[in-house]
Amino acid sequence: MKVVVDRTKCTGHARCFEADEELFPLDDLGYALRSEFDVPPGAEATAREGAAMCPERAITLREESP
Repeated sequence: MKVVVDRTKCTGHARCFEADEELFPLDDLGYALRSEFDVPPGAEATAREGAAMCPERAITLREESP
């Protein structure tokens, strides 16, 4: 699974960060630090939670095909 963050939509609510501080790190202003990254094994549910918590829908999840 891959997380893609549209940083133009991110407004710094930091709700993804509330879901998991390590998976969704923020910059000094509270905006998403990474725009794209692979989800570590076992963290898929947390990634889904972080994406669902984003009020701007700036976070998209992409399932990787085998």
